Amino acid sequence: MVNIIIVILHCTWGIIQTLVGAVVFAWNYRNNEHFFYKGVIVTRWSKKAGFSLGLFIFVLPEPRFYNREKYSFTNEELQERLMIHEYGHSVQSLIVGPLYFILIGLPSSVWSFSQKYNELRKRNNISYFNFFTEKWANYMGQKVTGKESMGNIDI
Repeated sequence: MVNIIIVILHCTWGIIQTLVGAVVFAWNYRNNEHFFYKGVIVTRWSKKAGFSLGLFIFVLPEPRFYNREKYSFTNEELQERLMIHEYGHSVQSLIVGPLYFILIGLPSSVWSFSQKYNELRKRNNISYFNFFTEKWANYMGQKVTGKESMGNIDI
């Protein structure tokens, strides 16, 4: 019943990001693994990054930029933590609705892909997950699923 409510909310309050997610999902349907997780559709793909668009979550089969010398997670543990993190973004989508792209998507994208911020993080040893959108996604993913998210892992 909860999963049905989540789908309905994503298809109403979060319709903008869910429609964009549906296009990305349809465009990348073939040759990727898909499964349901707590009311959302997860796609495991080999693109450059993972992200969440409403009802659709896209994750990496082997997370990149992971400091394997510093942490002892298996690839499966890291995949699950990243999925919980992206699920947290999906929860953010349910909270902020049509403002998701402005409040979460844009700041998160700039923090993730800007060379300036990549250099700042590397120079000052700042975790990607210290940024407010990412920290909040970690918190929401953990709160809703009861599982560990990314914390301050270096990526």
